[in-house]
Amino acid sequence: MSKLYFVVGSQDLYGEECLRQVAADSQKMVDFFNKKLGDTVTFELLPTVETSEICVQDMRKVMNDDDCVGVVTWMHTFSPAKMWIKGLQILQKPLLHLHTQANEKLPYDEIDMDFMNLNQAAHGDREYGYILARLNKAHEVVAGYYEHEDVLAKIRQFAQVAKAIDYSHNMRVATFGNNMRDVAVTDGNRLSCEIKYGWEIKYWGIGEIAELAKTATDAEVDAKVAEYESKYTMATDNVEAVREQARYEVAFEKFLAANKCHAFTDTFQDLHNMSQLPGIAAQNIMAKGVGFGPEGDYKISAFSAILMKMAEGRDGATGFIEDYTYDLTAGQELELASHMLEVPASFAATKPKIEVHPLGIGGKADPARLVFDSVTGDGIQVTLIDMGDHFRIICADIELVPVPKPMPKLPVAQIMYRHKPNFQIGTAAWCYAGGAHHSVVSTCLTRDDIAMFARLTGTELITIGEDTTEADLQKFFMPKF
Repeated sequence: MSKLYFVVGSQDLYGEECLRQVAADSQKMVDFFNKKLGDTVTFELLPTVETSEICVQDMRKVMNDDDCVGVVTWMHTFSPAKMWIKGLQILQKPLLHLHTQANEKLPYDEIDMDFMNLNQAAHGDREYGYILARLNKAHEVVAGYYEHEDVLAKIRQFAQVAKAIDYSHNMRVATFGNNMRDVAVTDGNRLSCEIKYGWEIKYWGIGEIAELAKTATDAEVDAKVAEYESKYTMATDNVEAVREQARYEVAFEKFLAANKCHAFTDTFQDLHNMSQLPGIAAQNIMAKGVGFGPEGDYKISAFSAILMKMAEGRDGATGFIEDYTYDLTAGQELELASHMLEVPASFAATKPKIEVHPLGIGGKADPARLVFDSVTGDGIQVTLIDMGDHFRIICADIELVPVPKPMPKLPVAQIMYRHKPNFQIGTAAWCYAGGAHHSVVSTCLTRDDIAMFARLTGTELITIGEDTTEADLQKFFMPKF
């Protein structure tokens, strides 16, 4: 179970009685958090920071505990912030500054200087906030009484983002084949990805999967086909094409497990010894939380896995998608997003159908794929791009809508959405910002989730939504000369 350490600040100026009360109040808060948030993360209290030495010891424990995904800090009394400097310099995990206090209301009839000295969050947290700003330390601030539901919701959100960041720092991506030839936005600096986000991006030839697929036993393939039949409707007589996809999925699962990979890519330009482009194989694996990027897009592969991890436990769908084409009816503009094959099964509104159809590129046999209409509702579209000297996340608010009319001749899964605040501003902003055609769509994550991830990882963020105006296009997306 993932863990957050709770570290509370004070000092010895007010005596032992005060410090005992600080410890008691801190443990009470930790017990409360474990009761309310224990299904997401556990909390553990560390010794109260009274000196620089204690702070360093606490942060060393944080950094040496593999189960720990982050730290929550709070200043019960006034905690002189110089004693936090060395410890904060050690800390390399997500940090939440909880701006709260032990009591909800002031005891107006009884308040005295002893109470004032003990309960100084308004004083101590400002001192602590200054040193975080002075150190330029990435962190999240949550303000309010710790028992209130809105504060608990923010702490839970931090825990989910912290778990995703921890997952990111242990991410390994298998790239089968390289970036699609001549494509720009899916390329980038893999070493910078590892330095910034922890992703180990490793190359293997797709022949590795082809060879593993050949060794898949009839029993393994039968079990995989049985899984497909239990989850999807078989709408093809070409059973061998489906079994070939089952072989690929068996091979991918074995390979990813053996090499401890959480995400993978392929490309239709490199299918050596493969008879089909992976279709159902990729769609079914993505639905299990494994990241995927087509055409060698390692960034979206890793990013999709991270956002799926962040979305765990929430209702809705999260996964890879590609921008494709528009309906430009005036005032009713919509985007049809899809891909050649690989739309995650988690987006299906109804039971998907397994179909086999020709694929116009790649020069291989007709691949089996899942065909379905998408879930609907408010969501976000997110992408991560490499700007050369830094990374940028672009997050747009969208609304997934029903397909207005059937598309019987389009044999792929389909997601249709409306851009916010409207088509003209929403898509222009995406283009000005350099938004990729590969992205992650989610109906359970929000712009706030992405903003927290961006803050805690020090990543530039551009957001697009109902509050985006024509003036913003000029203000925020002007080139740098």
